[in-house]
Amino acid sequence: MLPRGLLKEYSRLLALVLRGFDIFAITIAGLAAYNLKFSTWDLPANYINALLIGAILTPLIFGFFEIYASIRAKGFWQHLGNLLQAMFGLLIALAGLAFLTKSGNHFSRGWFLAWGIFSVSLLFLFRGFMFGMLRFMRAKGWNERRVIILGSGELGMRFAASVQQAMWTGYRIVALFDDDAAASDANIQDIPVLITPAQLDDYLRQHAIDEVWLAFPFSAEEKVKHVLHELRHQTITTRLLLDVFGLDLLHCSINKLAGFPVLNVRSSPMIGGNRLVKACEDRLLAALILLLTVPLFIVIAAAVKWSSKGPVFYRQKRISWNGKEFDMLKFRTMPVDAEASTGPVWAKPGEQRATKVGAFLRKTSLDEFPQFINVLRGEMSIVGPRPERLIFVEEFKDKIPGYMQKHLVKAGITGWAQINGWRGNTSLEKRIEYDLFYIENWSFFFDMKIIFLTVFRGLVNKNAY
Repeated sequence: MLPRGLLKEYSRLLALVLRGFDIFAITIAGLAAYNLKFSTWDLPANYINALLIGAILTPLIFGFFEIYASIRAKGFWQHLGNLLQAMFGLLIALAGLAFLTKSGNHFSRGWFLAWGIFSVSLLFLFRGFMFGMLRFMRAKGWNERRVIILGSGELGMRFAASVQQAMWTGYRIVALFDDDAAASDANIQDIPVLITPAQLDDYLRQHAIDEVWLAFPFSAEEKVKHVLHELRHQTITTRLLLDVFGLDLLHCSINKLAGFPVLNVRSSPMIGGNRLVKACEDRLLAALILLLTVPLFIVIAAAVKWSSKGPVFYRQKRISWNGKEFDMLKFRTMPVDAEASTGPVWAKPGEQRATKVGAFLRKTSLDEFPQFINVLRGEMSIVGPRPERLIFVEEFKDKIPGYMQKHLVKAGITGWAQINGWRGNTSLEKRIEYDLFYIENWSFFFDMKIIFLTVFRGLVNKNAY
């Protein structure tokens, strides 16, 4: 995978073009559907308002389905599949708004169906045209920047492979150069591997090279200096590809600190504005959910009290952001002395420790509801890696690679791992893999996606016991 920023200037431009066309296509599709249904282009006010709402929701919902983020990372057909899901999401959102505002009777169902079909057709046609044009332009040399990579080791090969999978960017790797090319394969990713020319300046001019990428290991500092000195009279774009593949990276980025360029090897995404967005998201949603579920809380509390003697809530020390301990709240699902003889143990399928009410609460995840109080206190987030007890943190931190990195964000009630089935007595390695993916790719829309999917995948799960 290419580091962030290397192709940013191209991906942002393409995503901007796609957003603009998507809004245009859905608006035109609505107009065409109305003309097909009523044989006129003169739309009444309510239909015009529906088209405006659709235009406003399009970039938001499409962004929710990562349409503009998936262009580079996924293939053409998978992109179309995501686009179809996003269009269904948009239609469901519009239908939901019509239901909530009791305005559905003011619209033709035939028009609404035609609007959806026309929109999908236009979106698919434009994607096919766009990708076809990019390939055509590349074949003609109109949409390419000719690049050479100095260094054919693992770093150079991985970058070459990644760029070859992102052909739409317009980068064409002309050759990989290495001082020891005779010991390498003749080709890597269908790119010739050549001995570094003695006169690099002449080669760049003769082959109309636009960029030079240096793919040397950290230990080759002198070689980097030598190449930069040789290129000192060139105005060609030169990039240094950081040899970071062997490092344990998380949310890495490059910025300046006190005027010095620094590589952030591991960092939390919850800094600056992101931290404020996350705090507002957590507090507002937690307060709303608690307010709406007050009757449910009362019923569950009474059921817990009736099921066995003891308090309604169960408090347990867990580890959250930066390794801090807090008292995590749950509705009590076991007798008070359930762990008196066993000590802290993992819940397992088929165990008989929970009360009848507690078993139901666990199966439906209703025992987790009091954690919204933890969210209001600022001890947890709604979305994040699940917190663990200190005794298990100490056990797993040396066994599971990257285990402690999940504490770079607040622990959550639900998470990317949970909605993908990695909860309960399942693989810790896979759970941490999904947790770290969440931290690496955090965004407000990613959180909303996880919350939405939790309703369908997270509340009732075969691994909840």
